[in-house]
Amino acid sequence: MGNDEPGAGSPGGSRLPPGQVATRKWPVLTYGDTPRIVLKDWLFRVFGRVARERVLTWDEFIELPKVVRVSAINCVTRWSRFDNRWEGVSSNEMIRLADPAPSTHFVMVHAYGDYSANLPFSALLDDDVLFAYRHDGKPLAAEHGGPLRLVVPRLYFWKSVKWVNGLEFLDRDQAGFWERNGYHMHGDPWTEERYSGW
Repeated sequence: MGNDEPGAGSPGGSRLPPGQVATRKWPVLTYGDTPRIVLKDWLFRVFGRVARERVLTWDEFIELPKVVRVSAINCVTRWSRFDNRWEGVSSNEMIRLADPAPSTHFVMVHAYGDYSANLPFSALLDDDVLFAYRHDGKPLAAEHGGPLRLVVPRLYFWKSVKWVNGLEFLDRDQAGFWERNGYHMHGDPWTEERYSGW
């Protein structure tokens, strides 16, 4: 149901990536203020190298087919939290809506507060990736990225962008907010891709 099965992501069979410590808590880590987003004003834009640019309202977004996934969080600050239950819209559904060009190799995930993160397009194809609006049976709290955050379990959690409001399809890689500030362009926790040049 996600990458949180025992041994997922690691040839050695451990659930915990190297350098991580498991926790039951969910620490709040945010750069700057938490945006206060009014749902009637919320918009999600799909654009870039796509056949159909789209702008969805909140009501339109939550009418999309819903999925449930269970996965781990692996934060670059060295904590991991297992068995998170997410509800939302599969990234594959967003790809279907966008119909990206064959030349698409990367995406930029945009968010309220001028935040962004880059991803290889292939990362969105994993079945456990989704745009989540519920966590462990409750609406996703604002401090954790609500009303909507991307969840990419196979990468460090900064790639799972909080307050997401757009998905831009690109032919070339570009650095997002944290990547411009020293974080790794890819962010694989199993190989400890934490920072650029380290």
